[in-house]
Amino acid sequence: MSFEQALEALERIVDDLERGDVPLDESIRIYERGEALKAHCDRLLKSAEDKVEKIRLSREGRPVGTEPLDPE
Repeated sequence: MSFEQALEALERIVDDLERGDVPLDESIRIYERGEALKAHCDRLLKSAEDKVEKIRLSREGRPVGTEPLDPE
């Protein structure tokens, strides 16, 4: 499931729960599904962050390579 699909499904779950007209058993089930979707989104975001790099420039302003955006 893509990030966008998971986020859309998570938004629908939040809308359903905020309406307050979902039976308790169903609320628990969709809340648990929401938690799984949130974890999935978090993993996808972390993976995307790990791939983000910044371009290193030489003194002359030419690209010479890449480095992590936020080195740890």
